[in-house]
Amino acid sequence: MSATRILIVEDDMIIAANISLQLSNLGYEVTGIETKAEEAVHHALETKPDIILMDIQLKGKSSGIDAAHEIHKFLDIPLIFLTANEDDATFQKAKETHPFAFISKPFTKQNLERTIALVEERIKESPTDISSMESSVTAHEDRIFIRNQNRLIKIMLEDILWVEAERNYCKIITAQQSYLIVSPLNKLCEKIDQRLFIRIHRSFMVNFSKLDAVADSHVELNGRLIPIGKQYKDELYSLMKKV
Repeated sequence: MSATRILIVEDDMIIAANISLQLSNLGYEVTGIETKAEEAVHHALETKPDIILMDIQLKGKSSGIDAAHEIHKFLDIPLIFLTANEDDATFQKAKETHPFAFISKPFTKQNLERTIALVEERIKESPTDISSMESSVTAHEDRIFIRNQNRLIKIMLEDILWVEAERNYCKIITAQQSYLIVSPLNKLCEKIDQRLFIRIHRSFMVNFSKLDAVADSHVELNGRLIPIGKQYKDELYSLMKKV
């Protein structure tokens, strides 16, 4: 049986290192330590840990509660909040993310061990197929549907400006908002109309009809400069000649 994989999100590196050592000694696998909400979201979506230990107060603008909400849009990962803040307002906000447990700071090794063991028991009693919680894309001729938390969100292809790869997921940009999906850019490219979209960089696919300008090293789209990769330049220029 493989060891339970745990992500630590804690902005105090001394505390984080101590937790990591304790977990390793207890036989758990630590997937990493993150100190900011944004990095925690990236890490969780990429590595899909079994449990996340999340400090509520983090460095930067976003809190651990914000990170939990963002992660749970895509993956249903059991979460344990670490907190030194006992006020009721913070507790109520944290409850909205449906954590499996809270651990108050300062905590003992025994408290940490027992809490994680209880969460593991809950996971065994009602196992979650994390892969089924991932966002997926269903493509049609003029639109795509993003499956997220048992909901289908419709995005018209003509409304998409560009798609940006971020590790193992993509950010779909429209004029109104952006959408994050768990899918490599290559997979998304295969699903949508190649006559409308063109890959111009290993990290970018753009809506050709929305381009405002094309330079030697980049394109301009809705005020954003997007780089052109050398291996994609010939195909872009070839498409422009046909217009």
